[in-house]
Amino acid sequence: MTTMSIAVIMINFALLFYSVGVWSERFQGRLKPWHLVFFWLGLICDSVGTGLMFDMAGGLTFDIHGLTGLLAIILMFIHAIWATVVLLKRDEKMIQNFHKFSVAVWLIWLIPYFSPMIFGMAGSS
Repeated sequence: MTTMSIAVIMINFALLFYSVGVWSERFQGRLKPWHLVFFWLGLICDSVGTGLMFDMAGGLTFDIHGLTGLLAIILMFIHAIWATVVLLKRDEKMIQNFHKFSVAVWLIWLIPYFSPMIFGMAGSS
């Protein structure tokens, strides 16, 4: 299996885990510990896949894909940390309203996920 194949698989697992966590939280109307597990799994998979892609590209690319990808990982990390804090504090208002931030981060994450399909893969003919 090639590095590119592994990277693509990891990014797709990130989409799966992150989407399940975000949308389950949204539909259930409150942040639960199992949602947090899916946020962290999504972040881990995205970080591994992105790291592999950075290696193949020779580092960060300063285009829409590279910059939004970096922003997405930073936001996913902040999101997972904040969700952890919210659950530890047991603040009911924050637990019930957390999904608003989750959906926003998820939507931003979709930009680097779909940008290669929209703008074309680098090096394609």
